[in-house]
Amino acid sequence: MDLTVVAYVIYLLISVALTIWVARTLSRNGRVFLADVLHGNEKLADAVNHLLVVGFYLVNLGFVTLYLKSSEGVADARELFEALSVKVGVVLLVLGVMHLGNVYVLNKIRRRGLMEREQTPPVAPQGWTGPGQGPWAAPAPRV
Repeated sequence: MDLTVVAYVIYLLISVALTIWVARTLSRNGRVFLADVLHGNEKLADAVNHLLVVGFYLVNLGFVTLYLKSSEGVADARELFEALSVKVGVVLLVLGVMHLGNVYVLNKIRRRGLMEREQTPPVAPQGWTGPGQGPWAAPAPRV
């Protein structure tokens, strides 16, 4: 068997396994953020989480397959390890960037939700005070 084919098989096994592991980690821990952002709506949090994970798989597995082809053949074991280290290293960097991007987006969504909660008054208004009324208004002139 050609060593280039062996390199392809090992690369695909490692890359797909890493992609699945990162996606599961994001799914498990991202759900907590989404539930907080969506004010405890678990069903919506699960749906959004699933959509994010599917997108993560599509982007990363698409990159892994596009990056499969090697411009040079692999002649010996040393070149096999070198080719694998470069390919797996790039996949790890892409996975890391995608992971940080997901965390950044989830954090932005969470912050927006926290800001919206802070703007909502904790108690509904009791009534309306017109101009010249209330404790801060100037006393009426004496005649």
